[in-house]
Amino acid sequence: MDSINTRCFAPCPRGLEQALEQELIHLGIQVSGCTEGGVAFSGSLEALYRANLESRIASRILREVTRVPYRNERDVYAVAFALPWPQWFSSSRTIKVKVSAQQCPLKSLDLITLRIKDAVCDKFMKAQRTRPSVNTQRPDIRIDAFLDATHLTLYLDTSGQPLFKRGFRQSTVEAPLRENLAAGILLLAKWNGTTPLLDPLCGGGTIPLEAAMIARRIAPGLGRHFAFEQLSDFDPALWKTVQTKAQAKQLSESPVPIFASDRDPLAVQTAEGCFHRAGVSHDIALTQEDLFDLKPPQEPGTLVMNPPYGIRLDTQANLNEFYPKLGTWLKTRCVGWRVYLFTGDLRAPKLIGLAPSKRIPLFNGSIECRLYEFLLVQGGARRRLNQSPQN
Repeated sequence: MDSINTRCFAPCPRGLEQALEQELIHLGIQVSGCTEGGVAFSGSLEALYRANLESRIASRILREVTRVPYRNERDVYAVAFALPWPQWFSSSRTIKVKVSAQQCPLKSLDLITLRIKDAVCDKFMKAQRTRPSVNTQRPDIRIDAFLDATHLTLYLDTSGQPLFKRGFRQSTVEAPLRENLAAGILLLAKWNGTTPLLDPLCGGGTIPLEAAMIARRIAPGLGRHFAFEQLSDFDPALWKTVQTKAQAKQLSESPVPIFASDRDPLAVQTAEGCFHRAGVSHDIALTQEDLFDLKPPQEPGTLVMNPPYGIRLDTQANLNEFYPKLGTWLKTRCVGWRVYLFTGDLRAPKLIGLAPSKRIPLFNGSIECRLYEFLLVQGGARRRLNQSPQN
């Protein structure tokens, strides 16, 4: 594994691949390919550390250790056994093997997982007469394997806990939006901290929290640890330098106002705690208020919302009543605003009665969703959905 120029893969929520690619390029990282589900890049240890620390969209940063052809389970074992695992981490570290596949001809991913685990442990036993223990819940080292029709790729996960776990959320509300998906939605909305932001259905506060961190240029990983700190080639001095450079970019306060509200007192309390732990409480004006009682700020900006959609949180009948009322509220109180609605209910524009100027496919886990853009200019934005193309 070459620490001078290492090959990596950054998975992300589906639909955010191009946004992640642009983000990594902006961080000065050399991108080598964008595929469904993530972005490949290469670089030094510094680039690997920076991607973990500063990417808002990536789910993990996986460090490639080999990519070779295979035919059967014996080949998989042989490939894994041939690698110098004891050079990369200590036998005192706990491990977990995770296997994913696409068009793989082998029948059992569980068997492949077991064979890779056996190969790693056998290599340690041969080299050192000791072996790492398995911990499937909170391992020190996660080994990722991906098999396509002809090739096996093995990675060391350098992130540990998924990167969307920023370290600020202690309690949660039902069906929270993941942080990297919220950040991706803001970036797709072209919001960069130069105009006011409003989230009138903020729930546990994920969208306004990510907005405050974007506005203040706070690196999302500053409050947590990473798995690369457990690897043998970890460079503490370099890591400290990367952290110091990221901290030097921070602003002391948000340059624009950020507004958040929700009618649920528990959600508001949860959001307040997250904002406090992240150090951005003074950047977000948080209130407990029903959406339909809310009067948006006089200065128009960007409105981003993630309303409930019936798959998990609400009934169809309630949504059939909610969306027309939302449409009325938007038309009467939000003229001049750029509105972004993220939902898994593809009927939303029709029920709202507004024609979206953009509809961007995204996935919230396995749920197919859309990010709809509505430009609420007086008159023109109000044409009915029967004049617009299908979802």
